[in-house]
Formats: sequence, structure tokens, C-alpha cells
Amino acid sequence: MQQDPIIPVEPVNTTPNPVYVGKPPKSESGWRSALSTIAILIAAPLIAVFLTAFVFQSYEVDGPSMETTLQNRDRLIVWKVPRTISRITKHDYVPTRGEVIVFVKHGLYEEGSGQEKQLIKRVIGVPGDRVVVADGKITIYNKDHLDGFNPDIEHEYTTNIAKPTTGNVDITVNDNEVFVSGDNRTNSLDSRAFGVVSTHDIVGKMVLRIYPLGSFKSYI
Repeated sequence: MQQDPIIPVEPVNTTPNPVYVGKPPKSESGWRSALSTIAILIAAPLIAVFLTAFVFQSYEVDGPSMETTLQNRDRLIVWKVPRTISRITKHDYVPTRGEVIVFVKHGLYEEGSGQEKQLIKRVIGVPGDRVVVADGKITIYNKDHLDGFNPDIEHEYTTNIAKPTTGNVDITVNDNEVFVSGDNRTNSLDSRAFGVVSTHDIVGKMVLRIYPLGSFKSYI
């Protein structure tokens, strides 16, 4: 009996083709990791600059003009959001009477840097006020106080004021202006000497004292 010819059969490959699940090939993963690291290194300083310019900034007190509220070398956080919003909306940012603000004082320069100084003072007079300094005290006259009042008595910060308030001043605060003074009235360069401050020169308001650690305080 004749047998059928034997036809060779190719062996079946039971090993599946490689399929990458999750992580890409090593070379591609390495490039992505490197690009992510570079992006973070670029973004981090940009975010820091943005926050410092428009949101908040840390300041160190230089000098005794705000004693006894603030001491020399106290570290503060100054909130800039109200000023930023005012610039976006084209509306003036006018702080509340009694708030402590940082502002640029044109004509005064930091030694060695040539940059104009930023000063920290308390807002005493707001638009519409007539501010009179005489007989060692401040008196504010406006439409709600025709007979005048002493802001150092009517606000909670009064216990921090180093009195008396020296000087002989009679200034009307117009729109876009504030009258400022240091709490250490006998040792402060402020509106009694250089006049009112434009609201356009305000950097922000103090919201926190973060150093010394034992003197941490919120002013919000």
C-alpha cells in the first residue's frame, strides 16, 4: 500500500509579540522625564516672580519708625492683591484708615543700590479728610466729623503709638491720596514731613508678622 507523502509543517510560534503597557520604551521615558524636569526648573522661578509681583511679598523692617507695633528686623508678609486688582480694573486702591501699608517714596534712595526706598507706615488720613497736627496730637475733620476726632483714640492700634505726635501740619487729603504716619511719632519720616502719598505708589498692606516666631501675628 502506497503511503501519502509527508509534508513538513512549520512550527507554530506560541510567543506573543511584545506589547508595552503603562511605561513607554526606556529611551522615550527618559526624554519625557528630562523634559518634565526642565519645565519645572523653568516654571518655578517664573511662578515665584509672579507671586512676588502680584500676590504677596516678604519684607524686613528697617528702622524704629513703627515701634512699638513693629521692631527693627521683624519679618512681614505684605498682601498685594488689592493693588493688583485695582490696576486691572482701573480703579484706585484706597486702604482703610488704620491699616499698615508699604509704598514707594519717590526721591528717597537705598544706599548703594540707587533704587527708590519703600517705606512702611500706618494710614491715618483717607480721601476727603483734613488732617491737622498740632498741640502734640492728630485731628481729622471730614463730612462725618465736622468737629474733628483723634484717630489714635478711636482705633485699636492706639496702644502702640509712641506719643506725642509732633509737628505743625494742616493738609487736605484728595482723591487718590492717603496721609501716613509711623507709630513711633517722635522718630518717623512720614506725611508730616513729605506730605500725602499717592495711592498709585502703594505696594500693598501688611497682613502677617512671621518673625520672630514668638511674635507671630495676623493683621487681617
